[in-house]
Amino acid sequence: MKMQTLAILFAVLTAGCQTVTPNYDARFGDAVRDAKRKMTINPDAGKKPDTALGLDGRAAHDTVIRYHDSFKEPPPAVNVINIGGAIGSQSGGR
Repeated sequence: MKMQTLAILFAVLTAGCQTVTPNYDARFGDAVRDAKRKMTINPDAGKKPDTALGLDGRAAHDTVIRYHDSFKEPPPAVNVINIGGAIGSQSGGR
């Protein structure tokens, strides 16, 4: 009787370690890897010594300066006009 109880207890405790989704487990992470491949325009870009196209040195420098300066002041406040409803009530909630 004691051996049967131990065997049943062992079977119950090890049942959680079995994989019931082998099809999903075999393809786990494929969606992320596929999305990364689709976002890469040229996977061999680091192997070519070509210069970056699109910005010359002065334009790139000015762009970085404007980017850093954008954090020195908060953006201007935007006024929202609430038409058709009030945020607070003048009647005291009645």
